[in-house]
Amino acid sequence: MTLAGKQRLGVNIDHVATLRNARGVAWPDPLRAALLAEAAGADGITAHLREDRRHIRDADMEALRAALSIPLNFECAATDEMAAIVLRLKPHAVCLVPEKREERTTEGGLDVAGDEARLARFIAPMRAAGCRVSMFIGHDPRQIEASARIGAAVVELHTGHYSDLHAEDRLAEAEAELDALRRAAALAQSLGLEVHAGHGLTYDNVAPIAAIAEVRELNIGHFLIGEAVFLGLGPAIEEMRCRMDRAREA
Repeated sequence: MTLAGKQRLGVNIDHVATLRNARGVAWPDPLRAALLAEAAGADGITAHLREDRRHIRDADMEALRAALSIPLNFECAATDEMAAIVLRLKPHAVCLVPEKREERTTEGGLDVAGDEARLARFIAPMRAAGCRVSMFIGHDPRQIEASARIGAAVVELHTGHYSDLHAEDRLAEAEAELDALRRAAALAQSLGLEVHAGHGLTYDNVAPIAAIAEVRELNIGHFLIGEAVFLGLGPAIEEMRCRMDRAREA
């Protein structure tokens, strides 16, 4: 590897639970997907316990925490209910995300700068419990600086807008968004934050994000679960891993 060592791949298994819940039965099992992902070379598992429990459920988080030998990244909103669950389970990492009931998926990043004092108090017990706390944010420097001030260990940069522009073939705008993400990653690292990225990443658009030297981890879910329908989960993950590695070597 020529760019700061191997980049980690976190696999988000939320939409295995979406498929399960659509029929109200016990399968497909998100834990089984997580264990297959681990066997295929995933470096971590991400799962988002939403307030409305539309996909991942409390029992899934319990099972993942008990069974995984790779890190569990617990995504959640910054609510008292979620804080209590986090402090009971003590996952490796907690990624705080904005959450709206009407959204299909997470839209935009967390407003850390606008809620700095509350978020600083909110994450303090999680940090004391040994969880690595991440803020899921856009590339606005204000949000990065606020994340550093409140004591977050990580920022995860929202790549959804870049991914949308790329999919719409608006390549000049996508390149401008990519430049903003590059600057954000450099700023975050300069402030002592570890940099992750994710949302909307696919085989077609992942390479420029993977090639950002400061980005240590990518979290990818929906696309990989979709590809698993055609390829199987293991081969889908292995192909993403290969594309990430090639981007780091270029």
